[in-house]
Amino acid sequence: MSTAIITPWAAVGDMSWRQHGACAVSTNPDLWFPEGNHKSERLAKVVCHNCPVKIPCLRWALNNKEKWGVWGGTTERERRRMQKSIRDQI
Repeated sequence: MSTAIITPWAAVGDMSWRQHGACAVSTNPDLWFPEGNHKSERLAKVVCHNCPVKIPCLRWALNNKEKWGVWGGTTERERRRMQKSIRDQI
């Protein structure tokens, strides 16, 4: 069973919130897709911390089961744990 957390900016395919994100000004995709580089992962989380669209970003990643990169201040592993926790509560 799949559980989705739907909110206005988090519909499948709707990524209009991205233009308001702290990541919108970053020109280095390695920061958001660190592939095991924990230093880049931590830096991305710092940028995400005060981002005005952190929650919609995280919701989008959860709704779309995003498997790569830092989204909403979380890593792939953290999002998998969140999804499991949500499933376990149902």
